[in-house]
Amino acid sequence: MDFQTAIQSAADRIRLHIRRTPVEPAPTLGPNVWLKCENMQVTGSFKIRGATNALLSLPTEARAAGVVTASSGNHGAGVARAANQLGVDATVFVPTHADNAKVEAIQRNGANVERVGDDCVQTEAHARSVGASQGKTYISPYNDIQIICGQGTIGHEIYQQIPELDAVFIAVGGGGLISGVGSYLKAMNPDIEIVACSPAASPAIHECLDAEQIIDVECHDTLSDATAGGVEPGSITFELCQQVIDRSLLVSESDIATAVRDIISTHHMLIEGAAGVAVAGYQQVAEEFKNKNVAIILCGANIGIEKLEKVLIGGNDHL
Repeated sequence: MDFQTAIQSAADRIRLHIRRTPVEPAPTLGPNVWLKCENMQVTGSFKIRGATNALLSLPTEARAAGVVTASSGNHGAGVARAANQLGVDATVFVPTHADNAKVEAIQRNGANVERVGDDCVQTEAHARSVGASQGKTYISPYNDIQIICGQGTIGHEIYQQIPELDAVFIAVGGGGLISGVGSYLKAMNPDIEIVACSPAASPAIHECLDAEQIIDVECHDTLSDATAGGVEPGSITFELCQQVIDRSLLVSESDIATAVRDIISTHHMLIEGAAGVAVAGYQQVAEEFKNKNVAIILCGANIGIEKLEKVLIGGNDHL
């Protein structure tokens, strides 16, 4: 597939509905480090990009029938907002443990919300089943080419915003973000290093890459709830991840919390756990990149008040 063209088309398609987010120098992290501020994005997360591209790519009759999706929060809010703007009926299924603040954000954007399943994979399977039985399109949070291309528009922007980019650090859940961004940047310059960052408590893509196939990975609760859970069998993102990821890192819960606090204190910006994963990944190997131009994607800002309070208090006992 020609990702360069497809992602350029997605950028043109969604530009009136999303925010072109800034990049901000991060001198406390390194002299040539920039933060791509998707925490300033509409709905507080990059997920609005893929959701909007997916809905705009649907035939008119499919939009009229409505859509369903599964989400731990940010994708659901993105689908809800895009559906609201386009006049599409949307139902979002969330895991039973989904963060209340993110569920409320979905509801504020006008979608119906139902809690189903203890794991993201279970929730996705249920949403697919409901969609099929009701004749509604299922919008995957990551396993969809239009979703991937929508997320890839971040790479399109970064390539324009940061001259002579050498590497980008990206938090990984289902792989939609890193697949899209990595595919675009590799098409533009194969030498750009794509670094995947995962919470050690929920290392699904990391373990699947090691196994060279999609496997069932035991996942635990993590501050990075937006990347939690397993990878759907047959996901198209896995092969793309194999193609674009140059290095995969695991970060601890305490390092994620420290990274969130660091960004809040030095840049006065709110970020969620998943964004902290990318920052923590960079901090883990910063010495190796001190002479390189690096982008870190701050993928979102949607962290609940109770979780934020625990992070700010500090210490592993509070996480």
